[in-house]
Amino acid sequence: MSTINRRSFLRLSGGLAAGSMVAAGLGSAALLSACGHTASPAPQAGRGNGGNTFGLQLYTLRDVIQHDPRAVLAEVASYGYRQIESYEGPMGIYWGMGNTGFKQYMDELGMTMTSSHVNEFNNFDSFSRKVDEAAEVGVKYLICPFAMRNNLDEYRVLAEEFNRAGEIAKNAGLRFAYHNHGYTFMDVEGQYPQDLLMQNTDPDLVDYQLDIYWVAAVGGDPAEWFRRYPGRFKLGHVKDISQNGQPQSVALGQGGIDWPTLLPLARAQGMEYFIVEQEDYKDTTPMQAVADGAKYLNSIAY
Repeated sequence: MSTINRRSFLRLSGGLAAGSMVAAGLGSAALLSACGHTASPAPQAGRGNGGNTFGLQLYTLRDVIQHDPRAVLAEVASYGYRQIESYEGPMGIYWGMGNTGFKQYMDELGMTMTSSHVNEFNNFDSFSRKVDEAAEVGVKYLICPFAMRNNLDEYRVLAEEFNRAGEIAKNAGLRFAYHNHGYTFMDVEGQYPQDLLMQNTDPDLVDYQLDIYWVAAVGGDPAEWFRRYPGRFKLGHVKDISQNGQPQSVALGQGGIDWPTLLPLARAQGMEYFIVEQEDYKDTTPMQAVADGAKYLNSIAY
């Protein structure tokens, strides 16, 4: 697998996060049709052949969900997802419903919000309020989604900030975690920042969410990292990568990652939450990607 340099990573990262595909104001039925919703699988149990439950990172649906969150979430539930990971989108973590309203709707759909990405985790007053809201409705994890730094000294400061955030979360009965992109798996001053972060954060306070795609995108081996830090990667983003030499997020099972081998290893090394995410839609649509992700994970044992 080819590697990418720091500048290429920044271009790729920015490109994957950009854009909106659908005009506002569509009703729920028209919305799903306009977004290319053609999948019609029978509702699944949301459990793979190994009996495991899997979830969805709602960023996958960033171009769709803001127009009618309830309709989109109901569609997600129909595919068999039983766990949701949110993020701070244009309508907030709870998509305009408030924490208790969102929890009630999740209950109605038979789903659980297990985690959410949060912005500005190191604004500790604001973070504490988010922790309290999440604790009130049983969310298990709040996660820092991006924290790129310039040098190892800055990453050491970041590790201390992670510990502080982890302490706040633990005191409220939650866990704090960090979600990687590719930059922490690229050499900085002779060391991988990911190693520095994991070695300088308290396992009692800080967990990690391994975005498997981003490790592969910079030429790393996810299996090596599971073995190197057993029990530290509690959550994972299950996101496949193209095989054409240019990193691109593709449909699960259609890329270069050996999921039937990797996911059982991840579970054996302590991963508890397997969360589907897709960032590119070159050959599909957001809703189709979500449907296909559930179908694929239901087809393998892990």
